[in-house]
Amino acid sequence: MIQVREAVKEDFPRVLELINELAIFEKEPDAVEVTVEELEQNGLGNDPLFKCFVGLYNNRIEGISLCYPRFSTWKGKTIHLEDLIVTEKMRGKGLGKALYDSVLQYAYDQKVRRVEWVVLDWNSNAIKFYENTGATMIKDWYLVQMDQESLKNYITTQ
Repeated sequence: MIQVREAVKEDFPRVLELINELAIFEKEPDAVEVTVEELEQNGLGNDPLFKCFVGLYNNRIEGISLCYPRFSTWKGKTIHLEDLIVTEKMRGKGLGKALYDSVLQYAYDQKVRRVEWVVLDWNSNAIKFYENTGATMIKDWYLVQMDQESLKNYITTQ
């Protein structure tokens, strides 16, 4: 039986396990730096930085969706879906859709004008899933990032 609910403190060790599983799937097994404590500090309390939903199958967390508010100068209030993670054994069973739907319902309830996320160009199953839900793939934009080391180098050389 599939159930989705908001994450609570006791869920964050499992949430981190799933984040690490995603990093392996995305061929970046050593990239995760966040800790359980950081997830708890930033995802709970009176002013959390993100909303995390956990997807349970037979009372075990087998997936998560994590999103946070953003502001667009063109659209106003938006939501960014950071990650939608489902364990490999649970893919194709409806848990991912339930987690996805929880984020979209949350966004709708928050009256945002847009929900956005990124997907790796080689993840054809995810791309097909998103397109089938009516999402638009914007192919003429680049994702731009500056990691902590690059940020430090830039700031200290200015």
